[in-house]
Amino acid sequence: MLTDLVAGFGKLVVYYGLCVIGALALRRFVRVPAEVFRKTLHLILLGSLFVFLYGFGTWTASALAAVLFVAAVYPALAAAERLPGYSQLLTERKAGEIKRSLVVVFAMYATLAAVGWGWLGERYLVTASVMAWGLGDAAAALVGKRFGSHFIEGRLVEGRKSVEGTLAMFLVSFLSVLAVLLVHSAGNWRVSAPIAAVTAAVSAAVELCTRDGMDTITCPFAAAAVLIPLVRALGV
Repeated sequence: MLTDLVAGFGKLVVYYGLCVIGALALRRFVRVPAEVFRKTLHLILLGSLFVFLYGFGTWTASALAAVLFVAAVYPALAAAERLPGYSQLLTERKAGEIKRSLVVVFAMYATLAAVGWGWLGERYLVTASVMAWGLGDAAAALVGKRFGSHFIEGRLVEGRKSVEGTLAMFLVSFLSVLAVLLVHSAGNWRVSAPIAAVTAAVSAAVELCTRDGMDTITCPFAAAAVLIPLVRALGV
């Protein structure tokens, strides 16, 4: 496993190195709206899922790499927070947001890898569960900020969430999950589409009710809790 761990960890370091350089160059030389740049970082984090799932030969090496990567990067981010302009450069909404997101996302990756890839033996279940949150959440933020004019409020809803953003999350989550299921099932629309629709609806509903930015955990886990039983029951 050591060889697998070292090789996969190297791929992870190269991926993040190239992405960080590209993102910082974009921030430096192109006028990018803050929310767009935030979601660029979000997509970089999301894209590393494919390194975790397909850059390692075993789920145990992948999960261990997630722990080691956090252990290596977290202190560096904590030190970087002392630099002037760090939060503005990375468009943090609150101090410590980037390092906290790192821990939460990698813990989520490791947990879903253990369940979907390790226990059930299917990496695509992890991909579909994470994509239901990742791409959908990005769409919700961008569409909601730009086009939101009708709002959802209530005791269970954090602040105000736009109808337009929530619908965007549902649509993009649906398409993302559907694409993963169709690839796995060789184009079985009859079963894949209803599963994708239910998973997307649950993800969008959970995102509405999640507080303190913890949809990074709640949405993928909720998606997995719905998706996996449906896939197992309907035989995708």
